[in-house]
Amino acid sequence: MALVLFAAGAPAKDKKKPSVAVVPEIDRYREEVQRSQRSMEAQPGSLWTPTARLLDAGADLRASHTGDILTIVVQEDASAVAKGTTKTSRSSAIKAGVPSVAGISTPALTGLAQASMDHSLNGDGATSRENSLRATLTARVSEVLPNGNMIVEGSKSITVNSETQVVTLRGVARPFDISTSNMIESSRLGLLEIKVNGKGVVNDVIRRPNFIYRLLLGILPF
Repeated sequence: MALVLFAAGAPAKDKKKPSVAVVPEIDRYREEVQRSQRSMEAQPGSLWTPTARLLDAGADLRASHTGDILTIVVQEDASAVAKGTTKTSRSSAIKAGVPSVAGISTPALTGLAQASMDHSLNGDGATSRENSLRATLTARVSEVLPNGNMIVEGSKSITVNSETQVVTLRGVARPFDISTSNMIESSRLGLLEIKVNGKGVVNDVIRRPNFIYRLLLGILPF
């Protein structure tokens, strides 16, 4: 009976969740450009054709449509300094005695009990942090908003000696902030999001230890 139940449950255990196909970023870009080009195809009998030789002779070659690319120069510096000073002091005294009993003076009991306490605290603290990022990457226009501003997205992956660094950027660009060489500084992007992630030997070393390792460090005396 046990063998029958085990055999019936075995196939259910081997079932795996269907894997979700991940579309590479460059393939997504290709599909967006192809959709944009199909919407611009000339109608039969039209005098305009998107493949004309002199079509871009007087055109502004700066990014302005969905699928266009532009170069972003990333120069971000961030610094923060915080200082704090704490100073407190407190003093108290208690004195008790019995100067007389039943009208009879008792000098010996005048200073029966006496206590005093002084407390002071002086503390200074300061923290500082600086971050600097320099990079140049080419992004694409993922969407043109009704007001003419463009949402730009880009990523750059560099792998050297099994060490991979990925820079991801996203923000909103105004058309007149783009230079004639089709470049824009990161400081001119609105709602800017920049992520820098690493994967490899260096990341494995600086990664936070797992819970079991940290628990053992707290228990072991050495």
